[in-house]
Amino acid sequence: MRKILIVDDSSTDRMIVSNLLSDYHVLMACDGLEAMRILEEVPDIDLIVLDLNMPNMNGFEVLTALNDNPSYKNIVTIILTNFDETENEIRGLNLGAVDYIRKPLNLESLKKRIEVHLSLKEAKKRIEEHNEQLEEIVANRTDELVYTRDTTIHALIGLLEVRNLESSNHTIRTQWMMKRLCEHLKTKSTFSNILDDDYINELFKTAPLHDIGKVGIPDSILLKPGRLNQDEFEIMKKHVTYGVEALSHHTGDGKLTPSFIKTAIDIVGNHHEKYNGKGYPKGLAGDSIPLPGRLMAIIDVYDALTSKRVYKDAYTHEEAIEMIGKESGQHFDPKIVSSFLEIQYDILEISREYRQELS
Repeated sequence: MRKILIVDDSSTDRMIVSNLLSDYHVLMACDGLEAMRILEEVPDIDLIVLDLNMPNMNGFEVLTALNDNPSYKNIVTIILTNFDETENEIRGLNLGAVDYIRKPLNLESLKKRIEVHLSLKEAKKRIEEHNEQLEEIVANRTDELVYTRDTTIHALIGLLEVRNLESSNHTIRTQWMMKRLCEHLKTKSTFSNILDDDYINELFKTAPLHDIGKVGIPDSILLKPGRLNQDEFEIMKKHVTYGVEALSHHTGDGKLTPSFIKTAIDIVGNHHEKYNGKGYPKGLAGDSIPLPGRLMAIIDVYDALTSKRVYKDAYTHEEAIEMIGKESGQHFDPKIVSSFLEIQYDILEISREYRQELS
């Protein structure tokens, strides 16, 4: 049964309203102090009929106390005012009352308003419960999508690792370098509106896919213990196209393509472009190169320079940084180079932590 608290210093009015509301569980208080004591004992009251003009603690003070206590946020309050108290009506509504009725009371009007507001409260409660159910469903679906995304990424990375094309430590290094670089760029005005937490996480997750297209390159070229000749290099360059095509398969017009696939395509398809337009496969220049490609370019080159290969020794961190600095505005976006140099010792720490050299 719905609980209604009547707060009025007039015992006659309290009795009249109480008789009117015989279908409800009615509690009564003669002033605000008694009303607050009742609320402490019975906090699940649904509606308060509140007179504004009372001794000890008036209706405005009761409304203020209700606002200050979050446990009373679901209580609906209708205020009682005198005929000429327009300002009090507005003040009461501003303090959280949902409606008012003037004295002398029109009992049928009061009863109808109580019914309406209790119905609205019930409807609001059902909507909130429905929203909670929807939020739970969305959260579960989101968890499923995240799991599917991560499983897909790890499966693709596994294709590289199983052929010994890249060590697992290489994928970890590039991931954490990408994350650290993005977090630092986020503090710059140029990138702060682009690199939100969700996008940074997506770049972190998809960075290891940058060379996924290498699974389509013959072992004789991929695993050659020496530098590639020009013809071999032209074949090697096709790994970018192979990677983009693999990730774009069945994406149609792109409207339903998951965002992480789009980000992965931006990384795979553009990490060999150069800021001066002399890269491949499209020869894009400047900011026309998607940001993920510009980010991956500097990370991939740094990791390649500081890693030992069968045909070369690793460069030192200092040597790699010097070479990257010289390529600012040529190979790399100068804004990204500047930020990369600012966090170079963080990058070095990541490189050392996950270092795994060839034996």
